[in-house]
Amino acid sequence: MIDHVKVGVRDLEAAKAFYTTALEPLGYTIHFEAEGLAYFADEKALDFGVGVTSDPGGSHVGFTVPDTDAVRAFYAAALAAGGSDNGAPGLRPEYGSGYFAAYVLDPDGNNIEAKCHA
Repeated sequence: MIDHVKVGVRDLEAAKAFYTTALEPLGYTIHFEAEGLAYFADEKALDFGVGVTSDPGGSHVGFTVPDTDAVRAFYAAALAAGGSDNGAPGLRPEYGSGYFAAYVLDPDGNNIEAKCHA
């Protein structure tokens, strides 16, 4: 079982601003910071981090959310925070029956997903 994951970013302050907005609809806030990194968590766990690296981008992280409204809220918040569309909210039958997801590229090119089973 994965305990936490971190993606590489160029600018920590910009990444913190993006993810603070993008992950707010999912109940995530910053819970830990150290030199060059920050971790976000919901009420259950220390789950998702961003860290400064010289070669950012290219990662894919998927968040399981309770319902299609949460998928849509994440998508809207992430776009408003400066993310780029990488797949609007909708069913993805190629991944399974009822797989409902949205994808956004963060400012460093990491593919961030929110998904549920509708």
